[in-house]
Amino acid sequence: MNFVLCIPLKPSAEQHARLVALQGAFAEVCNALSPLVRQTRVWNRVALHHMAYKTMRERYPALGSQMVCNAIYSVSRASRMLFQSPSSPFNIARQPERPMPLLRFANNCPVYFDRHTLSLRDGQASLFTLDGRMRFQLALTPQQEQAFHTRKLLEVVLNRRSEQFELSFVLGLEPSRHPLAEGAEPDAGATISGHTLPDGSSLDRAPPAYAIPEYLQVEEIA
Repeated sequence: MNFVLCIPLKPSAEQHARLVALQGAFAEVCNALSPLVRQTRVWNRVALHHMAYKTMRERYPALGSQMVCNAIYSVSRASRMLFQSPSSPFNIARQPERPMPLLRFANNCPVYFDRHTLSLRDGQASLFTLDGRMRFQLALTPQQEQAFHTRKLLEVVLNRRSEQFELSFVLGLEPSRHPLAEGAEPDAGATISGHTLPDGSSLDRAPPAYAIPEYLQVEEIA
């Protein structure tokens, strides 16, 4: 069974401010992408990347190339969840003539990382921020340490609950190399059947009682 390890971070006041700034910049790019999704009805990650990457990279140089890619993935993922999930009230297959709503990402939206923006070594995480790398020593139990070395790492997300930051690691079943430590690319397109992620959503289908994550607002056109 796939599962999520949620590991709290203990940033200093200065580190906390840097993480808040990163979340805000990430949300800003997501919100710049959302109108394009509404206008084109395109949210496939590859297609959206081809349409928007160059413009977003020029418009938001401080976020860096890979974080722009991760923001594109975030918008693609949220759009898939809202517009394709069978139980979503905004599923477009059921109402193809309905105007597309606009997604708005709050400043505390999840930030997605990959091997270019987060690395793990000897229990220490090194994270990209707008002001350079930030390092945290992760308090891992022996069982968690074992899981990192024996399971496939599917996704890494920075979440903020109230004012507490945490890193969420989605781990799969298969034995695997340690992707972030050894340089393999996490499988951003992987699905986790029936598994609820830290933001309250599912990668491949809506939860039984559909709920829009708190960090997302859906604005419908009158």
